[in-house]
Amino acid sequence: MKDREDVVERLTQQLDRAAALRAAAGGDPKLEAARERLRAWQAARLARTHADLLASPRMGLAATFFLTDLYGAEDLTKLDANVRRVVPAMTRLLPAAGLETVAEAIELETLSEDLDFAMATALGAKSGKLTAASYAAAYRAVDRRADRERQIHIIEGLGASLDRLVLQPFAGTTLAMMHWPAHLAGLGVLQDFLQRGYTAFVKMGGATDFLDLVVGRERKLLKALFAGDDSLLGG
Repeated sequence: MKDREDVVERLTQQLDRAAALRAAAGGDPKLEAARERLRAWQAARLARTHADLLASPRMGLAATFFLTDLYGAEDLTKLDANVRRVVPAMTRLLPAAGLETVAEAIELETLSEDLDFAMATALGAKSGKLTAASYAAAYRAVDRRADRERQIHIIEGLGASLDRLVLQPFAGTTLAMMHWPAHLAGLGVLQDFLQRGYTAFVKMGGATDFLDLVVGRERKLLKALFAGDDSLLGG
């Protein structure tokens, strides 16, 4: 486990990066609207790709958490304005494994936000009516294969961090006990995120096969898209 202060520093750096990305977008309402349409399309694609996991009695809650909390984690990045105020409380209240999970989630969201803005720019007017073909063309035009691979790597690491959190003695009790102190300290969004992830992974009872399926499919899709094969996108 990494040193708590190192993890908090990583988390703070990612929040600062997210704020810089939004500032660089210049508050362009058209670009932001295009990004939101893109995110909705990508969320629908993820739901298609992993429909069996979402429907699984054992894995469904974890799949929903990945889809809604990890890909739609904007509330986490919007903490950037107050993050320095809550860092001392964050270090004191959140378990070390929880801090690492939050840092990885914010890194994932920041990288996803960066890639989404690049995609929205590449799509231009085509973002108004996205298709598999227009999405794939923009994906290849943006390129950034290393960042796409990094995105999947973070997903894998984040899942492993949650799995480690679940295995820690009294982690569930600790999260439940810190609910109100965390909310009073301005860490409610982070605590609720961790609680949802913990609950989902406890129900699953071991994440290895789940992560292998998710990561394997996303890597297969990445390779197919860069090879010019759009068939795995569906829709």
